[in-house]
Amino acid sequence: MNNPDPESRELQSELRSPTSDFTKAIGNKEQRKIHARETAPYGGVWFGLGFTGLVGWSTVAPTMLGMVLGVWLDRQFPSQFSWTLSLMLGGLTLGCLVAWEWVSQEQERIAKSQLPVDDDSPSLADSPNKDLPHPPTPSPKRDDE
Repeated sequence: MNNPDPESRELQSELRSPTSDFTKAIGNKEQRKIHARETAPYGGVWFGLGFTGLVGWSTVAPTMLGMVLGVWLDRQFPSQFSWTLSLMLGGLTLGCLVAWEWVSQEQERIAKSQLPVDDDSPSLADSPNKDLPHPPTPSPKRDDE
């Protein structure tokens, strides 16, 4: 029984085909990883910290301006209505909208700079090799060994 039937040979060659869908999916993921490492998107950690500060100040500045203007209006024109609270909430709302817009623009810019995602890439569950035995993952070495 050294010669299996032609159907099983075809199945074996299909499972081990280097151009299988699963192999293509892994290749696409690897290309995206290499691209991400080479482009170093927007300065890494420093960009993230700077952008966090930018979003924070875009929210805090209008809130503080609203509070200052509200306190001035409350002192100049005393009434039962609190200008401080109203303008503070208005400034906070304006700041959040501005921050939301900046984050959305940055998200679009980052998405445009990345490689396109291959939506046709199958997962391991869709792979023809899913039922084949996989090698065991090595256990991490301990210091006492």
